[in-house]
Amino acid sequence: MHGARQRFQPGLAPPEDGEETALWFLFRGRELLVTLEGAVPAAADAGAALLRRQFLGLLGTRPCWCGELPPGAEAPAGMTFRDLRWLYGRLPPELHEVAGRAVQIVEWDRSHQFCGACGAPTRPAQAERARLCERCGLAHYPRLAPSMIVAVERDDTLLLARAPHFPRGIYSVLAGFVEPGESVEETVAREVFEETRIEVGDIEYFGSQPWPYPHSLMLGFRARWRAGEIQVDGREIEDAGWFRADALPPTFPGNVSISQWLIADFRARHGSP
Repeated sequence: MHGARQRFQPGLAPPEDGEETALWFLFRGRELLVTLEGAVPAAADAGAALLRRQFLGLLGTRPCWCGELPPGAEAPAGMTFRDLRWLYGRLPPELHEVAGRAVQIVEWDRSHQFCGACGAPTRPAQAERARLCERCGLAHYPRLAPSMIVAVERDDTLLLARAPHFPRGIYSVLAGFVEPGESVEETVAREVFEETRIEVGDIEYFGSQPWPYPHSLMLGFRARWRAGEIQVDGREIEDAGWFRADALPPTFPGNVSISQWLIADFRARHGSP
């Protein structure tokens, strides 16, 4: 699995064959069942009864399934449960991306067995990823929460901040969730101002990343300082500052998240590899 990256093709109908090569993304809560070596198990060694399961699609030619295990399920011999955050950078990227998709499908399926409008049971739709109410017909789709993440620059410096829940000493770029009725660009301006009292402009799109913690789609931006001086509220943000590319504070290690890509992009453009 560590060679050329395989393409994932979502699907609803499993192939008639391929059971022996299938990958199973099985979750106890939000913990994924993996081998002690950190691999995703195949069907033959999954070794546990499922409460529910869903076909996800094909990774290359391999069928991918996800499933919900009972809350008290124990890992079979040679396996363990790991949080997806722990597995970030440890699983091959294409497997972690499928796992991120899988945990959201499992959680959506578990929490939408009954209609939120009338309370009747729901059933899987045939032609799309949805659950349909058997009484009122309301369709329930997997939930996504759009959020923004932004690298704010002032001349040759980058705005970085730390939240109280970050590991000690770690800083990152700012992020926040989109509110109803907002464009993502409006979210960028609002969140930056709320968290630091900085006004920004020249907001431009950078890229995106699925972020299954718990069910976000991260939309990345770059922006320029327009006015204001840093003021933090001490609750969501406990410290923030402007940093040159050659004097950045400690940031999250690795290069697997869009926050890291934004910081790496700033360093590359300002002469710090």
